[in-house]
Amino acid sequence: MKSLTFTRCMFWFGILFLYLPMVVLIIYSFNAGRNVQVWAGFSTHWYAEVLRDRQLIAALWRSLRVAFFSATAAMLLGLLASIAIIRMKRFRGRGLLSGMVTAPLVMPDVIIGVSLLMLFVSLQQAIGWPAGRGLNTVFIAHTTFCVAYSTVVISSRLRELDESLEEAAQDLGATPVATFFLVTLPIIWPALLSAWLLSFTLSLDDVVIASFVTGPGATTLPIEVFSSVRLGVSPKINALATMIILAVSLVAFTSWYVTRRIDIRNRRLQVQYLKEAE
Repeated sequence: MKSLTFTRCMFWFGILFLYLPMVVLIIYSFNAGRNVQVWAGFSTHWYAEVLRDRQLIAALWRSLRVAFFSATAAMLLGLLASIAIIRMKRFRGRGLLSGMVTAPLVMPDVIIGVSLLMLFVSLQQAIGWPAGRGLNTVFIAHTTFCVAYSTVVISSRLRELDESLEEAAQDLGATPVATFFLVTLPIIWPALLSAWLLSFTLSLDDVVIASFVTGPGATTLPIEVFSSVRLGVSPKINALATMIILAVSLVAFTSWYVTRRIDIRNRRLQVQYLKEAE
């Protein structure tokens, strides 16, 4: 009984530690005054100010575009890397590939940012591309470190996949390509979705790496917020953060529901394939 009480206390302590600052931020986003430390009454004035701030909205759209394309590219590259690492067991250099793909997980962001900056500068001097730093360099940089996270998520699911399901499909006449798209891909789809969402979040949240590879006219939202916070925290930033929290919560709930439905369907398909194989 004592162990159960201690566990509950630690659970609620963790919940409060993680989410209490967000609750305070949401409350003060409705503060009527400019001083975020003094409550001056309830108002939605700062939400209207966010929508009227063209520079902030433009940075938000740039971040969303970069995060979308970076997450998509990282998911596809992570899928290819996972197949090479997990399924091509006799592949020469498999260990080296695995280590190189997952290296950004343990490498500081500053080192990644500096190395990518030097790479882009060297390429520009050698072949003239990229011509300066902008959204293209930010996209490449975000894809580079997001591939590591996508590969870990997808490879862990691919490693747990029962290969007898694929063998049963091929015994029934399916080609390897058809087996991959009709059997393997539907089963690991929740992992692909998780990898995409994780990469999207990491790209949308990045400040350090983007600060090295971005240029004029390509400022992302985190850098824009970081620059404005240096002059003092404004309730407008609180309002923007509240809108992002609401959007992320909605996406997280939707992805959880979709993933849960896909898992239930895959379990039914697995049972059906096993019965047909027998």
